[in-house]
Amino acid sequence: MLNVGATAGGHRAKGGPVSIDLNCDMGEGMATDAAIFPFISSANIACGGHAGDADTMRRSVELALRHGVAIGAHPSYPDRVGFGRMDLLGMSIRPEDLTGLLFEQLHRLQSICREFGTRLRHVKPHGTLYNRAAVDVAASTLVVRAVMDLDDSLLLYGLSGSVLAAVAETMGVTFVSEVFADRTYQPDGTLTPRSQPGALIEDGRLAVEQVLRMVREGVVAADSVLVPLRAETVCLHGDGSHAVEFAALIHGALTGEGIRILAPSEMRSR
Repeated sequence: MLNVGATAGGHRAKGGPVSIDLNCDMGEGMATDAAIFPFISSANIACGGHAGDADTMRRSVELALRHGVAIGAHPSYPDRVGFGRMDLLGMSIRPEDLTGLLFEQLHRLQSICREFGTRLRHVKPHGTLYNRAAVDVAASTLVVRAVMDLDDSLLLYGLSGSVLAAVAETMGVTFVSEVFADRTYQPDGTLTPRSQPGALIEDGRLAVEQVLRMVREGVVAADSVLVPLRAETVCLHGDGSHAVEFAALIHGALTGEGIRILAPSEMRSR
């Protein structure tokens, strides 16, 4: 089972409401991005690996600034054909090249942020790179090194309880534990692979129930097992068929429970 350790991010004030971050993957070519921004507090912007180009990055940064949303980078394996969902490390990508490839993507978005007089706040790996870093120390180390090479004050988003969390802590990068609204879990705390039946949650009611339980109780149900986790940011996938509906439902359910929607940087400043 993945280890649920101490990290930095969301918090429960004693006797008061919970603060949680809602993040969404943006700039991946979906027509619904603009409709989702009002409901989230952090955006993970594709920066040319699996999706995105200079124009989509600029549009995403503009929307983030308009809605007061924290800007993050969403780097991946350079795999536009497979949308970053093929594991290329050790195949077409040599391990010694991965950090540089990720740094290029991060720097590309950082430069666009500077055009707008703003800055990156976090990094969240995409797709198969995300899943590989969750369980692989070597891959995690390469990801964290890319973040540090760009700016070691950036937050790193990753799967709650993952290897990436431990590696980031060891290397001095602040980790934010992520949970998923629209994905199911395995008893070991990993996400159900998309290739398996039931990997995606299609029912908004079930997504809301899962999010509220993760945020309030720190557990998620997986094959009738309650898996402990740490929920500091909740991912809403922008490429899902119910993306806008889920974003509105989950935002409404959380705020209706007195839970504030705040980016991690805002939480720590309070």
